[in-house]
Amino acid sequence: MPLLPQIAKTILKIDSVTIPSERREILQPLVDYIREKVIKGSPVRLNFICTHNSRRSHLAQVWAQVMACHFGIDRVFCYSGGTESTALYPMVVETLRHSGFQIETLSGLQNPVYVIKFSANEPPIIGFSKVWDAHFNPQSKFAAVMTCAQADEACPYIAGAEARIPVTYEDPKHFDKSPLQAEKYAEKSLQIASEMHHVLSKIGEEFGKRN
Repeated sequence: MPLLPQIAKTILKIDSVTIPSERREILQPLVDYIREKVIKGSPVRLNFICTHNSRRSHLAQVWAQVMACHFGIDRVFCYSGGTESTALYPMVVETLRHSGFQIETLSGLQNPVYVIKFSANEPPIIGFSKVWDAHFNPQSKFAAVMTCAQADEACPYIAGAEARIPVTYEDPKHFDKSPLQAEKYAEKSLQIASEMHHVLSKIGEEFGKRN
């Protein structure tokens, strides 16, 4: 399905990004997990987990879902969660808006719920902070993708996970309320988008249905 125009432009820019060999090695287990599920004809459920489910895990969830759509890979369902629930950080929302996502706020409480739309016809992503095993997330037959070292250390056991795959990122919160905040969040979003592009492109080359 076609992506929203500005997101499609962002992906064109990502096409020229080279992923360093050490990061490709880190990403390979995620490629292998998705490939195995697709070969079996099984749904691919990815739960991206970070401590507060406020920044990196949401960016990874959103971009992985976008890339699955972009490369025409069916039955990929992306989720996110944390070791505790806080709130989706506003700068993440603004960063995604700047990348071309259409975002609406469903509720404006302490933990707002957002509708994140990336395609005219695909179902939107529902974004809000939650613990990794919340009822909103899959309870079994999923991969736990650990996007921060703290969550990886705090969760020695993820019930229901078929695989545990560390793909960790530096936290952009270190730049919160600094003059570099917007720039650093954009950089982190682009890094995550580029790596999810790399992962899903490998599957798309074999099994994708892009027009």
